[in-house]
Amino acid sequence: MAELAFPLAAKLIERLSSIASEEICFAWGVQADLQKLGRTMSTIRGVLLDAEEKQARNSALRSWLRQLKDVFLDAEDLLDEFECEALRRQVVRRSGTTRKVRRFFSRSNPVAFRLRVGHEIKDIRERLHELKDDKKFADLRPDHHHHQISDNLRENMNTTHSFVRASEVIGRETEKNKIVDLLMIQGDDHQGGDNGNVSVIPIVGLGGLGKTTLAQSVYNDQRVVGSFDLRMWQHVSVDFDVTRLTKEILGSTLGTKISEGLSLDQLQAQLRDALKDKKFLLVLDDVWNEDRIKWSKLRDLLIEGAKAGTKILVTTRNISVASIMGTVESINLDVLSFENCLTLFVKCAFKEGQERQHPSLYEMGKDIVRKCGGVPLAVKTLGSQLYSKTDERQWKLIRDSEIWELEREGDGHILPALKLSYTQLPSHLKQCLACCSILPKNYIEFDSRELINDWMAHGILESREHGDMELEDVGELYFKELWDRSFFQNVKDYTLLYEFDMHDLIHDLVQSVAQGESLTVDSAGTKGASENVRHLTFLEVGQNVSTTLQKLNKVRSIQVVSCKLIDESFLSTCILRFKYLRVLRLFNSPCELLPTSIGSLKHLRSLNLAGNERITALPNSICKLQSLQTLGLYGCVNLEELPRDMRKLISLRWLQLTTKQSSFPEDGVGCLTSLRFLYIWECSNLTCLPRDTSYLASLRTLMIGNCEQLDLVMENYQVIPLRLQKLWIQGVPRMVALPEWFQGATNTLQLLVIDDCENLEALPGWLTSFTSLRRLMLVSCPKLLSLPDEMHRLTALTEVRIVDCPDLERRCQRDTGEDWPKISHVPNVSFEGL
Repeated sequence: MAELAFPLAAKLIERLSSIASEEICFAWGVQADLQKLGRTMSTIRGVLLDAEEKQARNSALRSWLRQLKDVFLDAEDLLDEFECEALRRQVVRRSGTTRKVRRFFSRSNPVAFRLRVGHEIKDIRERLHELKDDKKFADLRPDHHHHQISDNLRENMNTTHSFVRASEVIGRETEKNKIVDLLMIQGDDHQGGDNGNVSVIPIVGLGGLGKTTLAQSVYNDQRVVGSFDLRMWQHVSVDFDVTRLTKEILGSTLGTKISEGLSLDQLQAQLRDALKDKKFLLVLDDVWNEDRIKWSKLRDLLIEGAKAGTKILVTTRNISVASIMGTVESINLDVLSFENCLTLFVKCAFKEGQERQHPSLYEMGKDIVRKCGGVPLAVKTLGSQLYSKTDERQWKLIRDSEIWELEREGDGHILPALKLSYTQLPSHLKQCLACCSILPKNYIEFDSRELINDWMAHGILESREHGDMELEDVGELYFKELWDRSFFQNVKDYTLLYEFDMHDLIHDLVQSVAQGESLTVDSAGTKGASENVRHLTFLEVGQNVSTTLQKLNKVRSIQVVSCKLIDESFLSTCILRFKYLRVLRLFNSPCELLPTSIGSLKHLRSLNLAGNERITALPNSICKLQSLQTLGLYGCVNLEELPRDMRKLISLRWLQLTTKQSSFPEDGVGCLTSLRFLYIWECSNLTCLPRDTSYLASLRTLMIGNCEQLDLVMENYQVIPLRLQKLWIQGVPRMVALPEWFQGATNTLQLLVIDDCENLEALPGWLTSFTSLRRLMLVSCPKLLSLPDEMHRLTALTEVRIVDCPDLERRCQRDTGEDWPKISHVPNVSFEGL
């Protein structure tokens, strides 16, 4: 889409100007070629905003734009070559030009490299000229009006508003009360099914009508909460796998994670035992399965021994699913009335009462609501998009857009409305949302940190427009902006990260924006895969994987989700074919070795091996990855040690590790001066932190957990100013007091979590000088008896949470506890779990 081609062109032109002035371009003799390339791109960029308006009704223009974007992406790969070379030279200068260093960084012949780069520049220029000579380009015109509107949108991009909670149901009171009444009925003979004690109630409707929202409202209704011994929520989606559902429902029942090693018979026995003689409510959300046998297997397991009055609530788009599963008449959701949609729109688009101050906007809002066709999701996304915007031009852009006239398939008015909500985003959020195409559809929860790391790896995040903000903080800001605009839902705050999911219609929108650049490989195969695929997700690696890989050569990211069949051969093939790979994520991989050839992936910025329990060592060649920003080794419980040349990873910002070593080697992690996030977890042999403390000066987040032998005291350490903002210490029994070196974060620390530190006896008095501290959480520290005096000095503190610290909880009780006066100024004091 042009919406992505324009910001990409702008970024490339800026980079071309910068790179063309660097010394390396003189050395390679390519300065003039780069300058010519920049001029050609500038000419094309001038018409892209006009193309943006016209492409909705012009399929030939859309095809031209896809070709153009593909050239831009290839140009981006080329420009990254210059940055990789600059980083390599930086490491060589730091290390000195010894024979050992030259051997470590051996590269192809510089003359051959220069010729190759020159050839690639020429090829990109020729492809751009061919597109510029196309008649479709001649029909486009530069239009400065587009820039003005775009700038106006950017001015308003920082306006945020409170998230519209899923529990706020508008216009569904009748349906809700009907469902609640059905849930209150005890089991009897006329309910049907094989067990009169259990009834199944289907909620049926098109996507975006609010089935899940209605089910959530019912699930949390106080009348319902008090009527069941047990309530469980299970998202089902397309994959109706009985084993998976059994395991997840059992985990929900017991409130714990279920072991991977249990057989289906064992799982079923445990679930039957857990549900026996209980009256429970189970919600099965988003069911697509039409296989009656599969449902029968799960149903029989659930209803055996269930107590009278047990209910199963099902949400589905498919009437046939409802007929297979339901034992009572379905609750069929229709579109919302205009009045209810208008109420929802006003709630999303205006601050309370603001609509009365802007009658012309309110009238335009009515027109927009009519075009949404009574679909709450469409109303909500567009309303959220316009929240607190008072420029009539922005409202008119949405009301009068040609996108409303697109052919409406499947879910009627929804996709045009969602596309409109996308086109009105600032360019940086468009790129972030398009990158979400790599998230597998039908997965329940995603991790904001992983998503932000992907944005960073693909060069989407820019810090210049946000002052001194770190890239990770910029990413969190962008995440919250998309959340505010309702592109993410069911967001949960876990202090250091957010978990979230996307409505499947939003996912469809993202896929349409990505234009075939993302491909998910599963058991169904990959027929029709475009050669321009840039992002691969493997849900299953079967016999067809080699065929799939042979079709592609431009892949930038590979994500393998718990596939047991990947091996070194698979990885070697990926490394050989995809030289511009930026992201490689191998969750729960069974690989025992990484190929040494991984050192050739000089563009790689994110490598995640989390959950690999078989790998024992990493090749030292991994330290050739000077562009690497993220390295995830969490859960690699058999990793003997880290590579010896870790200090050469000069771009590394995010390190998550589990290792068996007892100490960090010299010139290793302690020398990583770009590190912003350090996560040390389950290092059961580790006795001390790195002796070289250079890394501490750059850290923003430090997490240490389940390290039984770790002593946090640093001998002969001089307290120096730190920039640490978040500190989480968990499961460190040798810590009896906060180490003195933490005082370096006096002016910056915002979050302090101390969890399961059984020997911590007191918090130091100097903690009350941490005037930036906002959140303090103390969990499972039984020897902690009181808070320091002068806690009132912590004026920024907004939350104190104390859990499973018996004496401290007693002393901090509101109004009655001895320590209550110390924290009475804090708005939120609680004694509930994290």
